[in-house]
Amino acid sequence: MFDQFQIVTDPVGDSVAVSAIFAVLPLLTLFVLLGALRMRAWLAGVISLLVALVVAVVVYAMPVGQAVLSATEGAAFGFFPILWIVINAIWVYNLTVVSGHFDVLRRSMERVSPDMRIQAVIVAFCFGALLEALAGFGTPVAVTVVMLMALGFRPVKAATVALIANTAPVAFGALATPITTLGTVTAGAADDPRLNTDTLGAMVGRQTPILAVVVPLVLVAVIDGKRGVRQTWPVALVAGVVFAGAQFAASNYISVPLTDIIAALLAAAAVMLLLRAWRPAESPDLSTEQPAPSSGSVAVAQKRDTRAEVMRAYAPYLIIIVIFSIANLGPIKSALAESPWTVSFHWPGLDVLGAAGKPLASTTFTLGWLPAAGTLMILAGLITAVLLRVGPRPALAAYGRTYVELRHAIVTVMAVLALAYVLNQSGQTNTLGEFLAQAGGFFLFLSSILGWIGVAVTGSDTSANALFGALQVQTAADAGLDPVLLAAANSSGGVLGKMISPQNLAIAASAVGMAGREGDIFRKVVGWSLALLLVMCVLVTLQGTPVLDWMVPAAP
Repeated sequence: MFDQFQIVTDPVGDSVAVSAIFAVLPLLTLFVLLGALRMRAWLAGVISLLVALVVAVVVYAMPVGQAVLSATEGAAFGFFPILWIVINAIWVYNLTVVSGHFDVLRRSMERVSPDMRIQAVIVAFCFGALLEALAGFGTPVAVTVVMLMALGFRPVKAATVALIANTAPVAFGALATPITTLGTVTAGAADDPRLNTDTLGAMVGRQTPILAVVVPLVLVAVIDGKRGVRQTWPVALVAGVVFAGAQFAASNYISVPLTDIIAALLAAAAVMLLLRAWRPAESPDLSTEQPAPSSGSVAVAQKRDTRAEVMRAYAPYLIIIVIFSIANLGPIKSALAESPWTVSFHWPGLDVLGAAGKPLASTTFTLGWLPAAGTLMILAGLITAVLLRVGPRPALAAYGRTYVELRHAIVTVMAVLALAYVLNQSGQTNTLGEFLAQAGGFFLFLSSILGWIGVAVTGSDTSANALFGALQVQTAADAGLDPVLLAAANSSGGVLGKMISPQNLAIAASAVGMAGREGDIFRKVVGWSLALLLVMCVLVTLQGTPVLDWMVPAAP
């Protein structure tokens, strides 16, 4: 039951295509349950995990004990460090809600400009990116769509704008949880020392900034067509270019977890500075396209906050930047990576060898309990609670509510990571990689599409990276392509599937009172999703050729 297991790529015979039919069954199950039957994500994840376990034991002859242990390691990694980051990041956001400072922050943004097109750039793109940086998992869409409605946007347009804006920052969302996951599931999948969080984050930071430049222009086009682009392009361009530059610089030279926080704050600051010297020549009356503001929103607009309150509203995000910056200083980062702050151990009882007969690196579990981003977020939350004058009882109550709110997401993420580990450690990922490698160089173009499909179905770049990260690397190794480029393409292409995922569509529809009409919103965003995906596919393809291969980090 707990005998040693060695991965076999072709368990059924001479044809890898036949083995691939069995290997793809767990993924097909997940896609059908989520995409076609629209089953709840957590239940679909659990069922797909069971299918993966059956395939591993029956087809790949993996001992039952080893298969179960593989799933438990994946589930544990799903909670720590992934969910540990998400839970504590959303707790910090909930503290700002409890204290009332989230409303202060929203009012601060409303006063910057009365122009709805500019408000969309500030709220949906800049502030949405900040929320994505801290929380992710649908939080930015749920929050910004309500803010846009309060500003007078029609429901469909508010949902469309919020969904499209939630693209460029996704790969580095929740303190770069998708990149952290990608670095973990790809480690050891190929003999390449670049397969780690820092290098993969740097590579993604050389892809998604292209989207960041375009997205604000798309937003103003969605709101006001060609006129909107013609009249407000300076704001859209400044927001996009500053965000893109900061995203590149932070991911490559400062801190991968802090990437979106830095980019969002700098983009918002740049827009506000621009608006002090420049305003659109014309701010058209879009009242015919929007409902009259409610009495509640009028009251919000009339209220004036003191400068001290506004500073306190922005303080939590500055606290996070300071804490993470200190933790990432060379000597401190090195010290925290040592025992007793970080402990690495072989997962008890798990004994799996790769196809070459060497132990899999993924069977070693690293518990960095103190330097973990989630632990640092707790420290930031404690300081935030004191600064915002949230007492111990309300702070603890908010923490408990956070777990309750995320209960389904917790099960989903743990199930999907357990599924990913079973796929990787049983050999099912190797089989699919060898099969897809037959596409040769054309897989450069397909790699982003694979990530796009994964996020469109699961609703999470983290989950898509867990499912397909090792597959991308394995395929790259078999086809003679760059594994870092394809692994990053999975995440960068995946962000464009976020706006059409059933989960995100449901969140947006519920927030604007259009539950059951997700199809109306889908039709508004799917064209943009496909168009931007094509841009990413072309970029990745060129990065795999001498034209742009200088953008790929070289081996040390």
